[in-house]
Amino acid sequence: MVKNMNIINLTESEKSALSSIDESELRILIDQALHKEHSGDFRLLPLSNCGPYVATQLDRFERSFREYRESKSEKKIERTRTYAIQSGKDLLFAFNTMKNRMKTEEQERQTFQVDDNIFPPHRFSQKLQVTVSYRWRDSIEDEWAFGSITFHHEVQPQLAGSFPRPKRKFSAAKQEQILQDELFRTWEHLMSSALCSVRDYFKDGGDGSKIPSLFQVKTDQYTKGLNNYSTDFWRK
Repeated sequence: MVKNMNIINLTESEKSALSSIDESELRILIDQALHKEHSGDFRLLPLSNCGPYVATQLDRFERSFREYRESKSEKKIERTRTYAIQSGKDLLFAFNTMKNRMKTEEQERQTFQVDDNIFPPHRFSQKLQVTVSYRWRDSIEDEWAFGSITFHHEVQPQLAGSFPRPKRKFSAAKQEQILQDELFRTWEHLMSSALCSVRDYFKDGGDGSKIPSLFQVKTDQYTKGLNNYSTDFWRK
């Protein structure tokens, strides 16, 4: 299990990496790589530190570029070059998307901040909860106001008992570990949904003073589990 995770906010290392790269320089390096048929200059940029989205597109570009460089037949060279060019465009798009996200976060942090550095409990029961802390103000001239909301979700017994059972019988300790892993994934879903709900509430202009301190999540009518609206505390 992970100890904590950043769900809605970029980390300081990601913001530092994004800030250190110029978009025009990245575009030139992509073009040079395709022209000179080597991508070594990309290792000089901290692209892999710009977040999972950029890192994934970087890996895709390097793989497609390597396939293009190693191609022999004219037909394969043409096909792999086209794919490498598109991968380069996707990498540039991913970088610009994350750069814009960073700018948006910086603007939003002037009036609200949601803490997404949340640690899971050491052991899970069927009664799960996640506390989201935040601060807000009407304008940058105002003092910060602080608050938190705790989301409660009780996993239904029939749902807890519906987790996949192994074909062969495991020990009690192993069965407990399987249950704990499933409850962790449910808690992780709850945590992610709770953070996004609080963030989206503020993004839509919500008043922090109207956020309840406690909220019992609304389970899906059919599955009795969490859905996309379970943590929307402002809905009637």
